[in-house]
Amino acid sequence: MVEKATEQLIQFIQQSPTAFHAVDQVKKRLKEANFQELFEDERWQIQPGGKYFVTRNDSSLIAVKVGEEIETPSLQMVASHSDSPTFRLKNNQIIPDDHYLRINTESYGGAIISSWLDRPLSIAGRLLVKTKQGIESRLVNIDRDLLAIPNVAIHLLRDQANGHNYQPHIDLIPLLGLHGENDAQRLRGLLAHEAGIAAEQILSSDLMLYNRTPATIWGIDREFFSSRQLDNLMSAYTTFAGFLQGYNPHNVNVYLLFDNEEVGSGTKQGGLSTFAPDVLKRLVAALGGTPEDYFRALANGFMISADNAHAVHPNHPELHDATDRAYLNQGIVIKTNAAQHYTSDAQSIAVFKWLCDTANIPLQYFSNRADKRGGSTLGNLMLRQASIDTVDIGLPQLAMHSAYETAGVKDPAYMVRAIKNFFDYHIEKKQGTHYHLAK
Repeated sequence: MVEKATEQLIQFIQQSPTAFHAVDQVKKRLKEANFQELFEDERWQIQPGGKYFVTRNDSSLIAVKVGEEIETPSLQMVASHSDSPTFRLKNNQIIPDDHYLRINTESYGGAIISSWLDRPLSIAGRLLVKTKQGIESRLVNIDRDLLAIPNVAIHLLRDQANGHNYQPHIDLIPLLGLHGENDAQRLRGLLAHEAGIAAEQILSSDLMLYNRTPATIWGIDREFFSSRQLDNLMSAYTTFAGFLQGYNPHNVNVYLLFDNEEVGSGTKQGGLSTFAPDVLKRLVAALGGTPEDYFRALANGFMISADNAHAVHPNHPELHDATDRAYLNQGIVIKTNAAQHYTSDAQSIAVFKWLCDTANIPLQYFSNRADKRGGSTLGNLMLRQASIDTVDIGLPQLAMHSAYETAGVKDPAYMVRAIKNFFDYHIEKKQGTHYHLAK
């Protein structure tokens, strides 16, 4: 039987073609759960027992549950990212052509290029539009099969059989239609229609391509599922679901969702920005704390950095470590790296393992093979802004950074339960290295 958490995850991904839409979906669920929206340009009133959230750039979000019995704030946080590799539309979107209507794009993040070809694609993102009051942001999603990036026939390009070296500015140009009159206005009009505005109201845009192939559950026992954007909406959604369910009256529980991880996080809304420390400092101050209380809250706090992990590939097991290797449907993955590309250490691993053991949640370990350098995650980037004990975890998947990725149907439920358990406990650090955990 497919886990309910997996079905809910698939629904969330289908509604989240871009980071803007993912954050919008989280906002809607927070409001349904009676969270109050805060705005960075307004004064904050924070109360024990309150639930709050704030966004930046429409694509990053921080949500907070304040316990009713807090003394010195103890920050327990989970962080993930809202973006995935894709292609961004340029400002002048139409490429001049006497026969075809083609869209000019550039790569966003490190996509597996070949996976984007010969698939139904569409466009989604946000428009900045003129109104009588000034400028507003409008989400847009052209919810139909709209474009494709066709491969060249093998008869014309024989090296495709052995892996073609794709040139992004040539091979990855999406085909929208046939050339007609006023092609730029045709696309502009289509976007305006989807947003419910007049075409002349559009001032600028952040628009991305997304894969239209529906998610599917498959395998001899329906043990796998495939979808776009599993990296990292699978971790983003499951940690959010656990955050909504978990509560401890002594905690300040925090959910962090950042944009632009796939391109380095160096934006005003990225994990390297001041977004998290800005919010956390204001939060502690609004609860009556001093600057020293903020640093005490970090020293006494704990963070989980959640980003998907590589499962052992069935055709290439030799690419993976001999012992620290992960498999689908066998539990949450703890990630470690001697070069500290992941934040996990003996202390943070011990805390997370203790939490998972109490909830009977299976764990696995991942390290890169000694001769391979892997990626990094939000964890070690965020620690440049605020030091806090952190463990890097993820859910195992295949084909990371493909337009269509694969994971195990059991694993999302493990993550939801683990994060709920994390937020149900009060973690208190003693003398720098000792921990007391209690509900």
